[in-house]
Parts: sequence; C-alpha cells; structure tokens
Amino acid sequence: MSMVDLIMPKLGESIMEATILKWHKKPGDKVEMDETVLDIATDKVDSEVPSTAEGTIAEILYNENDVVPIGKVIARITTDGNASENNFSQQSSAQQQHEEAEIMEEVPYQPEEKKSINNSGSAIRFYSPLVLNIAASEGISMSELENIEGTGQDGRVSKKDIMSYLEKRKNAPQQKSQQTQQPTRVHEVPAALQRQEYTPAVYTGNVEIIEMDRMRKMIAKHMIDSQNTSAHVTSFTECDVTNLVLWREKIKKDFEKREGEKITFTPLFVEAVVKCIKKYPLINSSVEAERIVIKKDINIGMATAMPSGNLIVPVIKNADQLNLTGLTKQVNGLANAARNNKLKPDDTAGGTFTLTNVGTFGSLMGTPIINQPQVAILAVGAIKKRPVVIETEQGDSIAIRHMMYLSLSYDHRIIDGALGSTFLNAVAKELENFDAKRGF
Repeated sequence: MSMVDLIMPKLGESIMEATILKWHKKPGDKVEMDETVLDIATDKVDSEVPSTAEGTIAEILYNENDVVPIGKVIARITTDGNASENNFSQQSSAQQQHEEAEIMEEVPYQPEEKKSINNSGSAIRFYSPLVLNIAASEGISMSELENIEGTGQDGRVSKKDIMSYLEKRKNAPQQKSQQTQQPTRVHEVPAALQRQEYTPAVYTGNVEIIEMDRMRKMIAKHMIDSQNTSAHVTSFTECDVTNLVLWREKIKKDFEKREGEKITFTPLFVEAVVKCIKKYPLINSSVEAERIVIKKDINIGMATAMPSGNLIVPVIKNADQLNLTGLTKQVNGLANAARNNKLKPDDTAGGTFTLTNVGTFGSLMGTPIINQPQVAILAVGAIKKRPVVIETEQGDSIAIRHMMYLSLSYDHRIIDGALGSTFLNAVAKELENFDAKRGF
C-alpha cells in the first residue's frame, strides 16, 4: 500500500490561501479518482477539490473553516497500487506551485502589511475572517488580539491559537481584566480592524437582521481596501450609440442562427475598450510601490451578477486576440458559468481592466470602485432615447438618438485627469463611429 498526499491546489494569480468550506469525505471513506473530496473558497470564487488518486481517506489534516495556504497537504489517501512515483510528482508540483505563488504576479495586491510577526509597535497584523468572528463573538478586544502569539504562517493567529487563548482566559479571569484595561493607541490599530469591534445596536420597530454571507463580507473588504489603496477619481461623458444599437437589432437573429449565441452589447463594448487600451496602454497597468507595471496582455474583467445578488468579475483573457464572435462566446460562457456557480478559480484571475454595465439594472451612470490591483474601471449606463442636437454642414437639427453615459474611475496616483478623460472620450468616439455596415 502507498500513501498519496492531497494538496491544496493553485487557485489563480495572487491567491495564496483558501478556506475549507466542507469535507465530503471522512477518514476511512473510499474515494475514486477525480471524485470531489472537499469544497473550498477564496475571496473570488468557490471551488471543488477532486481526489488525485483512488483509495481510502487515511487522514484529514485541516478542519472546516480553516484557512490553508496553497501547496499545503490537506489530506492523505492510501492506495493499493504503487503510487510513490505519483506522490513524488504531486509533491514536486506542490513545491513548484508554492514557488510560483511567491513570484507569479508582477504586482501582488497587498493593501495591508501581512508579514510582521512582531506584536508590538506599529506593525499591522493580518487576521482571517474566522479569527475575527471568534474574537467578536467572545468579546476579545483588538488590544487582546494583538497580544495573542500566533503560530500560523508569518506569525498569524490561527483558530487553534485563539481557542487556546480563550481556554486560558477562562482559567485566569484576573489576567483578562488586566489585559482589557491596557490603553490602546488608536493609531496602532488598522482602521479595517477597528471596524470589527463594535457594540450591537438595539433596534426598535419592525426590522429584519440578515447576516452577511462569506462572499458579501469579502466584497465589502475589497471595496474598502481599494478605496484605501487608490486615489479614486471619476470622469463622465456621453455618447451617441444609435449606429451600434440599430446594427445589433438588424443582425442579432442571423448572428444567433449562424453562431448559436445571442449577441449582447457587452462584447461590442469590450471590443471598443480593447482598441482604446492599445492607444493608451498606461490604462492597462498596475502600481507596485513606486513603480508602474504596464501589462502587455489585455485581460478584460466583466462584472457579473450571481444568483445570490453578489457580483463577481470573470475575466476574458487576451481579449485583443479575439474577434467579435470570439468575444461574444467568451462573454456568454463566463456569464452563464457565473450565474450557475460554475466559475473556476482561473476564470476570475489575471484581469488588467474591468468593465461594468450598470445600465443592465437601469442606472444611467455610476461611480465604480477600482478592482485592485488594476488602475481603472469603466461603467456603461443604460441606453436611452433622447432628443439631441445634431450639427451638420447644413445647420443644426434636433433628432431622437440612442444615448448612453460612460464613467471611468481611475487611480489618480498614475492616471492624470488628462489621460483619464482622453481615454474615456476615445471609447465614446469608438462607439459613436461604429460602422453600421460592417459584417459579423
């Protein structure tokens, strides 16, 4: 008999760890090759981890709700055959994944310093959502939490550490009193962590209280982190998309008949954005400390609504290499996968610029928040018919046109108003000058 290690898999760029949601198997259970063993979650997407061997679950090394770094052994499987070679290959792969994780992204998104194991001074410590939830439910203040010695990766406080601390605190009530009376210097506690410590409000009248689900908590954290990282500025413009609207209306039935796909406005917007990024490549970049990293690949993220009401951003990889038919198939495939909770971790990784269609929900315009570590995000509003002044050589006239507002939020640290407005107006002109006679 041989033993095979089940490894926490690589889950995309910038993702260094995952939370175990549910184990489908327990020690002693039989498992087939590629059979789902457990469900995991990252801050971007949920995923299933299949078995890499046929055999019996011998040992499970982590519990549900534990946060596990990629490349770590999470379970062991006994097999009847000679799996030593396979096991060695998996271990090498895990080691390679771990090494890749350290260098795989040019600009890792780190709004908070996570590598300090020093519990004193002004260093910022990272706490997982699970640890923060336990601290909040047990009444552990931030000053107490900062004094708990962490045994996890980079000195992090793990579930085991905080549970051990709680056990000791129960046996030493005087020590708890002394710790909670220690003055806390507010500037030493990150603002994001201060928000975890609050006094529940007392509500009157008829109210309903709903706990945030895991993804909503992650979205909330990313939005705050983005605001704290980038200097947000939003510019607006409007464009006449009459030619584009009439062209789509004319060809959509034939397009669906020929390609087997419905053509929406999204691939047309993506096509215009890609053309303008090629003209202004600084829009397709990120910031690393005091360096600007311009991305040569153009990977367009598109904000998509999920059945839960949350938003997720699947990514169209190498969008500049796809024609309109290819873009349409990518857009529809990713949107359907998002709505059916079938997105893979890699589907949400590697974005360099994001497009969000707030017009889908009836909004005329929006002020989107940058999807880190990108430096810009474009929002397109609802298309509405409005009377517009048309300037011609024969004079001005008023006509009914299909109009749409565009808004671009960009990182003012590197994107000045001139470039931001120029790019935004370039996209508007690209849409306005859409060739109504083109084929598909």
